[in-house]
Amino acid sequence: MPLILSSLQHNTLTLKLNRPEKANAFNHEMIAELRSALNDAAENDAVRAILLTGEGNTFCAGQDINEMLSAREQNISYLEHLRESYNPLVLKLRQIEKPVVAAINGSVAGAGLGVALACDLRIAAEDTQFTVGFTGIGLMPDSGVSLLLPALIGLGRATEYTFSNLPISAQDALAWGMVNRLVPADALLPTATQITMMMALGPVGAYGASKKAFNRAVLPNLEEILEYEGELQDERRMEEEHRIGVDAFLKKERPNFL
Repeated sequence: MPLILSSLQHNTLTLKLNRPEKANAFNHEMIAELRSALNDAAENDAVRAILLTGEGNTFCAGQDINEMLSAREQNISYLEHLRESYNPLVLKLRQIEKPVVAAINGSVAGAGLGVALACDLRIAAEDTQFTVGFTGIGLMPDSGVSLLLPALIGLGRATEYTFSNLPISAQDALAWGMVNRLVPADALLPTATQITMMMALGPVGAYGASKKAFNRAVLPNLEEILEYEGELQDERRMEEEHRIGVDAFLKKERPNFL
């Protein structure tokens, strides 16, 4: 079963994260398939715009916790993991010279939030919730969240919701500039598809040049920050807080970090 569902219509490539039974949580294979799909899209002149969404009722729950456990047991470096997975994925989303629209359904957290924030536009269902997520398992934000979230909603709000780990409502996300538009859940995919197809009719070369300018003006240190996130995350994986957070998550309990 493909972990990324792909369809091309009217020069618009729709990519769906396809692990609905796991809340579309990323594992190694799904990250690789998404990166491959984006790399192919970058080289395909028939693709003029990209729509990214999640199959089922969730956009993406972030990193698959079971794969994280396996990495911890094997003493795999989180820095090396990020270098091989999320860092190039986030960079590709920012560097691909075609518009990328995220249609965000249900909920999004952790690395899934980083992927959504790296897209050019975000259209969300009215019941969507955004959770930073990392501190709940004793980690710090990665996948570009430490840069992209403050850039969109401000440092104070980003700090509050990182520390509290409380969800951000779709209504607050719209008011604070995290998303561009809210629509009823049943209208999300049709609306986001229409917006993306309209972009595919436009001057895609000019859009790509605009992305390059925005990246230089607002995110000039994205690659450096992604690497630094990995260094900090590698330190966090060795801490007792991470073990406590993961154990509590698996037991569906509130972690006790005291």
